[in-house]
Parts: sequence; C-alpha cells; structure tokens
Amino acid sequence: MTILTGKAEAHRRLQPDRSAVLRNIWEHRADYAYVLPAIAVMLIVIAYPIYYTIELSFFNTPPGLQLRDKIFVGFDNYAAILTSAVFWKVTSNTLIWTLGSTLVSFVLGFACALALHRDFVGRGILRAILIIPWVISAVAASYIWKWIYHSDFGIIGAVLVGLGWADRPPNFIDSVSTVLPSLIVVNIWREFPFAMIMMMAGLQTVPDQLLRAAKVDGANAWQRFWHVTFPHLRNVSTVTILLLAVANFNSFIIPWIMTGGGPSNASHIWITHIYELAFGRQRWGVASAYSVLLFLILMSLGYFYVRALSGNEQRGGSE
Repeated sequence: MTILTGKAEAHRRLQPDRSAVLRNIWEHRADYAYVLPAIAVMLIVIAYPIYYTIELSFFNTPPGLQLRDKIFVGFDNYAAILTSAVFWKVTSNTLIWTLGSTLVSFVLGFACALALHRDFVGRGILRAILIIPWVISAVAASYIWKWIYHSDFGIIGAVLVGLGWADRPPNFIDSVSTVLPSLIVVNIWREFPFAMIMMMAGLQTVPDQLLRAAKVDGANAWQRFWHVTFPHLRNVSTVTILLLAVANFNSFIIPWIMTGGGPSNASHIWITHIYELAFGRQRWGVASAYSVLLFLILMSLGYFYVRALSGNEQRGGSE
C-alpha cells in the first residue's frame, strides 16, 4: 500500500500544474506579445493553406464548377489516385529521379571534397569553378541544357556526329527511354556542388592528430579514410543526403521547363504532375489529395532530418 501511494505521489508530481503553467504564461505575456505577429503570419501563410488543401482533397472539383460549389466525395480522390496507372508511373519516375540524383550528387560531391581537401596549386580557382553550377539560376540552367540536348542544334549531338560516333543527333529529351536519365544528369550537375561544400565543411572537423596517429600505426590511405575520416563525417553525410532527398523529391523547375513532364508522362514526377492537375486540368481535389500524400512523405523525411540534427547537438554537447 505504501509503495502504491508513493508511486501515485510521484506520478502526481510529474504531472504539470495547469494553474502554474497559466500563471507563468500570464507573467510573461509581454514576451509572448513579441512573437504573436510571427505566429499570426505563420498561421495565415502556412497553417491555413495546409488545412484548406487537406479539406479540398475530400471534394470533387470539376473544371466547369466553381470552388464554392465543390462536391464532397470523401476518400474517392485518394482511391482514384492509388488505383491509377499514371500514379504508379509518376511514383516510379519520382523514386528514380530522387534516388539517382541524391546518391550520385552525394558521391560526386564527396569525391570532389576529398580531392579539394588537399593542398595544390590552383585549388581556390577550381573550387570557384565547381561551385558555378550551384549558383546559376535553375531556370537559366534548364534552358541552357535544353538547347545543349536539342536534337537538331544541340552541341552534344553535333559533337557526336562530328566524331563519327553517331549517324544523327540523338533525341535526349524527346525519347521516352532517355528523357529521365538526361534530366537526372542536369540535376546532378546542379546539385553536386552543394554536397561538395557540405562535405568540405565536415572534413575540416576531422582531427589531424588522429590521422597522423593512424599513419604512424601503419594504416594506409583507405584505412585512414574508413576508420578515421568517415566516422567523423557520418552525421554531416546523413544531413546532406536528407537535404538532397527532400530537395529532389520536391524539385520542379528542371523537369517542368525542360520537358513539361513529357513525352508520354515519361519525365513527370509528383510535383510536376500535381501542378499539371491543378493548373492545367483544374482538378483541384485530386491535386490536393496528391499534395497531402506528398506532404506526409516530406514530413517523414523532415522527421529523420530533425533527428539527425538533434543527434549532432547531443553529441556535440557531450564532447
């Protein structure tokens, strides 16, 4: 009986005193007043659009019908999406686009970071050159690469024909089989400098004394990298990969400007398909249902991103 009473008393102490919480809020009411405008803005520009998108996903919105006359259909939009062949095609494209762009950009950026971490003549110039793709506007880069890939006037096709490696210029973005890999190449070209910068920053945190000690112990270059360098880069690698994955999953400019999702939906990814459904076909309900699914996926990625950052802070504080 005494044990149960003690447990109940301990549980009661752990429960927050509601009156004390309210009193604390009242005593600091001036502090809350400072953040109230920011909270109001967030509710208007973030919370309400999310709520309205979720609400709209349960309605049918024919193109000739005004939004105020929308028809409630429950989960029919979600059922139509999950049973649609286009949905699975777009999902496949999105996974290929996201995984291909993320992994190759990270590996290429990591390799460049390792190369530029060494001292050599012209390292600063080479760093500046490699960062150029990242600082160029995505819109400008998309149009430039669209002309580079052009089947009649593109420089790649002209070089291949001039060298005798092809009888005629290939159709990079006009062919169903090559359009998605061609877009992934452009996306990798734009994104690998970001991974390079992140990994270069991480390399600065690797203790030189550990590398020298490993070298004295007889470890070769690969062993020093795998057992000393890479463990120190594990956290920044996780954060970089998650940021790249979120950016690629939500990428819009390159696939939309270069192909518009064509040919035959071969380059449509989720975000471009949502845009076409909403603003091309005025199917706001189906587009909203797509957006809710995309929001849930990005929120799950964001959860792992926050966990990775929290783990970094805890390890940094323990050190």
